Amino acid sequence: MNSEELFNESKKYLPGGVDSPIRAYYPYPFFTSKGEGSKIFDEDGNVYTDYCLGYGPAILGHGHETIIKSIGEQIAIGTTYGTPTEKEIELAKMVIERTPCVEMIRFVNSGTEATMSAIRLARGFTGKNKIVKFEGAYHGCHDYVLIKSGSGGAGRPDSLGIPEDTSKNTLSIPFNNEEALNILIDKHKDEIATIIVEPVMGNIGCLEPKNGFLKLLRNITKENDILLIFDEVITGFRLSYGSAQEYFNVVPDLVTFGKILGGGFPIGAFGGRKDIMDLIAPSGGVYQAGTFNGNPISITGGITTLNELNKSFYTTLNGKGDFLRGQIANSIEDLSLDLNLVGLTSMFQIYFRGGEILDYEGVKKSDIEKFYLYFKTLLKKGVFIPPSQFECCFISNAHTNEDLEKTGNIIHNAFKEIFK
Repeated sequence: MNSEELFNESKKYLPGGVDSPIRAYYPYPFFTSKGEGSKIFDEDGNVYTDYCLGYGPAILGHGHETIIKSIGEQIAIGTTYGTPTEKEIELAKMVIERTPCVEMIRFVNSGTEATMSAIRLARGFTGKNKIVKFEGAYHGCHDYVLIKSGSGGAGRPDSLGIPEDTSKNTLSIPFNNEEALNILIDKHKDEIATIIVEPVMGNIGCLEPKNGFLKLLRNITKENDILLIFDEVITGFRLSYGSAQEYFNVVPDLVTFGKILGGGFPIGAFGGRKDIMDLIAPSGGVYQAGTFNGNPISITGGITTLNELNKSFYTTLNGKGDFLRGQIANSIEDLSLDLNLVGLTSMFQIYFRGGEILDYEGVKKSDIEKFYLYFKTLLKKGVFIPPSQFECCFISNAHTNEDLEKTGNIIHNAFKEIFK
């Protein structure tokens, strides 16, 4: 069956025909048959250069030979045990060696589990209930973070099924807004357990912190006995060897990981200072458990991936990001377009609006219809990016210079077609 037929069939069995809403777009998504290197293949016979990369995990590209080999060897001796394995210790040591804030770590199964557990841990450690997040930030799909802002930073449920009582303990303010942060802290500092932040807001495109904003967060949390959580599910092992906290030289109390850490297999993790992590069961009173925690397949994928990600790897990969962003910037300038190119290292996005963008309100002013036309134009020309203005594009080590140059030309021609 082709993608249209598969979609019509899937709607009979899967809500909306997909297993995650970010995969849905009009009139129907293509169905993938395989991935290979920098390419993804669909059931209709098309091949795309892929800048979605599973929404970030495939930093080595699709079907990486070393990962396939190591996973095959692990499968041959077992897929799950329900007991500890030596490999869990090996991956834990690797993450701790790389990551400034991590002294102990707990492996879980998704980014959602990681942020949910880190927030519970912060509450258990501080004895306080309220949390602070930033407008537009996505920290998974559990109740305490599926909250949008109301008046004065008060949270409101952002989904059916979330009780109002749940949202009262989540406060939400604009990203990069020092004044709003200070006002909120002055009002609620004795009630706030944690501030959770994406160091780069990768779920509203690719929005960077203003110079000094993360340091301000670090200082204000220390001064007020509030724990700082970096949600590095996207930026973890993407921005640098030691993730965003190394890249920006700001060390949080706790960090959450996912995506790249599993080498393409489901995983999440949270870690941080030993005195905080010691509260996690069975050593402490903050409960967290999971049948598939430390699953040997995902752990093997993580070990194999991190072994590939040495410091010289990032020099090469980030150079590819600079090259493609440079091509896009030249096209925007040559065609005199009022667009906003953002990105760093191996991440990028184009907001279809001009002017400076500092927060979610600024992102929402982008021309979504124009972006969707851009997405569809690229797709027709053999380039796949996430189909939403509010997602980030990624580059892998498998992308060749030829891939990047060709993509730059396709984007240039897409701009000419859209803005003619």
